[in-house]
Amino acid sequence: MSAPKRADVLRLPEELTHSSANACLALLKSGLATEAMQVEVDAQALNRFDSSALAVLLEFARTCQSLGKTMTVRALPSRLHDLATLYGVDGLLAQATE
Repeated sequence: MSAPKRADVLRLPEELTHSSANACLALLKSGLATEAMQVEVDAQALNRFDSSALAVLLEFARTCQSLGKTMTVRALPSRLHDLATLYGVDGLLAQATE
């Protein structure tokens, strides 16, 4: 029996706004080609964003779920978490423990 694959870690860019959302989502989806069942999105670099960042993360979470993968977010900026709470979608974004 082979050892379980470690989680893939995909990193968000420094800026994620409406103008870059589609490209960012495509880049994240291209990182799903491995066999790892856990995907971790590292949001540490993210410091300029709008609500499109939430849309990207939610769509990526749906994509992961459809492939039977689990997605967590590490270092979600507090302002983005506040925005998710305001929109009532904070429960849909699992945060990784550090």
